[in-house]
Amino acid sequence: MTRKIALITGASRGLGKNTAVHLAAQGIDIIGTYHSKAQEAQELVQTLEQQGVRAAMLQLDVSNSASFAVFVEQLRHTLESAFGREQLDFLVNNAGIGINAPFSETTETQFDQLCNIQLKGPFFLTQQLLPLIADQGRVVNISTGLTRFALPGYAAYAVMKGAMEVLTRYQAKELGARGIRVNILAPGAIETDFGGGVVRDNSDVNDFIASNTALGRVGLPDDIGAAIALLLSDGAGWITGQRLEVSGGMFL
Repeated sequence: MTRKIALITGASRGLGKNTAVHLAAQGIDIIGTYHSKAQEAQELVQTLEQQGVRAAMLQLDVSNSASFAVFVEQLRHTLESAFGREQLDFLVNNAGIGINAPFSETTETQFDQLCNIQLKGPFFLTQQLLPLIADQGRVVNISTGLTRFALPGYAAYAVMKGAMEVLTRYQAKELGARGIRVNILAPGAIETDFGGGVVRDNSDVNDFIASNTALGRVGLPDDIGAAIALLLSDGAGWITGQRLEVSGGMFL
């Protein structure tokens, strides 16, 4: 039986790395992308191969849509040479950054950077990857709990993620004829190095979030990696066009 292949952007660290490990545990081969952390990327390849799957990492700057055509050709070559396949099965648009700036102080430079990485990047990358995504495949986009509740300092970030939630429904509608399911997962606050690691490292912030979460703690990377794996599982085949918040019941 041919193993499935997942492409995960931003896989060298954080939630992308955790997702890769969870999918590999299910026997799914992994192609990840990294921006600048080449050593961490190769260490992840070794970790995944030790789990018994095939893995590769490719450099990609998701903020530079002009580079996508070259990346797609590199991906096509990697699929054929390293995996013996012409298409992949799953795409996880995970790569991203966080900028904490009050609405009144957000600059155009910050806004444009967030737009390029969080919205324009996954829009046009997914578009160019369509020939390489197999029929009956899955796409998982990443949003944030901040599209449902508002915390000062994240207006621009949340706006981009809100747009991704709308895009997800359109992708699900337009790609449904090929049997491709498209959903978007919205994490709550997670203990990672995202945004400078404030949720993980600032005890006051951590305690505040935990006290406002139904399950009484801040989220962990394993909570998100496992949920993404769930959306890519056979049992989720009748789910498409949906926003799934994975926040432990934050701000209910």
